[in-house]
Amino acid sequence: MRRLVTVRLHRSGRFRAWLGARFGGDAELGDRLLRRGLHFLGASVLLLFVLPSTTFVVVTVPEVLALGLAVVLGIEFLRLAGLLEMPAMRPYERGRPASYAWYAIALVAAVLLFPPAIATVVVLGTAFLDPLIGELRRSGRWQWLYPTAPILAYFGLAAVGLTLAGWAVGWAVGAAAVAALVAVASERPKMLAVDDDLAMTLVPAAALLALGALGPLQ
Repeated sequence: MRRLVTVRLHRSGRFRAWLGARFGGDAELGDRLLRRGLHFLGASVLLLFVLPSTTFVVVTVPEVLALGLAVVLGIEFLRLAGLLEMPAMRPYERGRPASYAWYAIALVAAVLLFPPAIATVVVLGTAFLDPLIGELRRSGRWQWLYPTAPILAYFGLAAVGLTLAGWAVGWAVGAAAVAALVAVASERPKMLAVDDDLAMTLVPAAALLALGALGPLQ
């Protein structure tokens, strides 16, 4: 039986080595920069809330998101089947769904299943604070800022976002404190079955939804 060919979607790390060298490091730094950059781009899913539903003539914006998720999961299936070789994969992702697949699921679920105010908070929280947590943990110089700095940053983001969305200030502040603690705590466990990107997005979203049911949810 003829063996199927594996398609390699990278150049053996040459671009990542070049990228890392530009910032005074090596290919490992380039990997991190690439992953962090893609993580930041996840926030673009929030365009769902500002683009007209007629942006795409044939299908709606939510349908485009669902289709994009299907493409990502299709790529991940091919990778797990050994038919695609992706760049910047970490060793533990070889035999399990990769972080980018979990992240895509989390982002699409957040904007399609939760109110805009909650979705905005949790998407921005994961997109920007998860990379910050990763860098603080690996930094000998700044490690002492974890988990205080991420919690405070998430709290500020959530409090401002919920207040601007119309939540009463006191309720927004209290809910933001809960969301910050839950989000940073959800990021910490490293589970084989579920990635921290999924947990850090959807667990605080569920907490905010529950709190919103008791207060001024918009």
